[in-house]
Amino acid sequence: MSNRSNLMPTTLQRPTEVASVSFEDTSIAFTCQSDFKLRKTYWLFALMNKAWLVNLGTFFIKIALKLQLPIKKLIKSTIFDQFCGGESIRDCEKTINKLHNNHIGTILDFSIEGEESERSFEETTLEILRTIERASESNDIPFSVFKVTGVASSDLLEAVQKGETLSTEEQAAYDRVRDRVNRLCARAHERNVRIFIDAEESWLQNTIDSLAYEMMAHYNRERPVVFNTYQMYRWEMYDNFVQATETAREQGCLLGAKLVRGAYLEKERVRSHEEEYQDPIQATKEDTDHDFNRAIDFALNNRDTVSICLGTHNEQSCQYCFGRMKQLGIAPNDEHIWFAQLLGMSDNISYNLANAGYNVAKYVPYGPVEAVMPYLFRRAEENKSIAGQSSREFKLIEKEMDRRRAAKC
Repeated sequence: MSNRSNLMPTTLQRPTEVASVSFEDTSIAFTCQSDFKLRKTYWLFALMNKAWLVNLGTFFIKIALKLQLPIKKLIKSTIFDQFCGGESIRDCEKTINKLHNNHIGTILDFSIEGEESERSFEETTLEILRTIERASESNDIPFSVFKVTGVASSDLLEAVQKGETLSTEEQAAYDRVRDRVNRLCARAHERNVRIFIDAEESWLQNTIDSLAYEMMAHYNRERPVVFNTYQMYRWEMYDNFVQATETAREQGCLLGAKLVRGAYLEKERVRSHEEEYQDPIQATKEDTDHDFNRAIDFALNNRDTVSICLGTHNEQSCQYCFGRMKQLGIAPNDEHIWFAQLLGMSDNISYNLANAGYNVAKYVPYGPVEAVMPYLFRRAEENKSIAGQSSREFKLIEKEMDRRRAAKC
């Protein structure tokens, strides 16, 4: 039986007084990092700030792994240690406890990718069920998460979205997909655990949305259990979010929504160009930012139906959200509003928000080193490609190192 009460817990224990929030306060942002760890992180981001080095390193790591060269220990002590919690749930316990001690929840993210067999789909389902069980044991893991492509063939999801007539074998496979998704959401509902269904490429997303809304209609009657993900860099996503809210209200269920900017920009634009259909991505980043903040406003004004998690490293959107919360008289620890960032990134956002009393969680990816390399390559690429991301991390760490040196004088 779950140790949770019948009502889903909404917040972590935290200080009773709400402080102001400054994302420049590095003493709070890096409170958990020893001087050694801070220097190590400094050098890692310094290297990731050089695009040519990221490209070269990624190339040689892929070659070394393919040739089965003994580089696992090096990977584990550097980029894996920065962005992952471990190779198993048990390995992640130290990270879970450290985050919890700073009033930050953990989102265990089993990050194996690229497996495309019924056996791997079932094994992934069983592992995600284990994350749900672990989340049900205490309040330090407020969400579970999964990608539908972790439990289903991408080709099958695309065929369903296109409306293709499925063969008997394909229909049976899709029935198994629906069963896996239902097993995960049913267990989350049974154990009083919220669960994110992550967003993916646009040519799969309609199928994923259909599965998510089917699960919401069934399991989000009393409380928001199932959360769909909305990528606001797609130009039609704000309207989709509004429509989903209206439909949920009509059906008498609640909408769980994770708001993100998006993760597949280059793939989306290349494919739309090659296959000659309308680019689904917003014309400018400003349009994405505008719709992201519009979605925040809409959610805050519809808390009777919508619960949100802002999955973002964008400081301005976080500031916009807590600023609007103050204007509307919404408490920082309101059960309908969460913030989330990736482990190893944007600690200045996560730790300062949590210190001020807001609901915060960190995505903590885990899995065998070789299997999570696609995730780690994306993190390196993201830090290289997002304008100023690694530079921002680098400068904040440098600022904290200077502060500590001055304090010792």
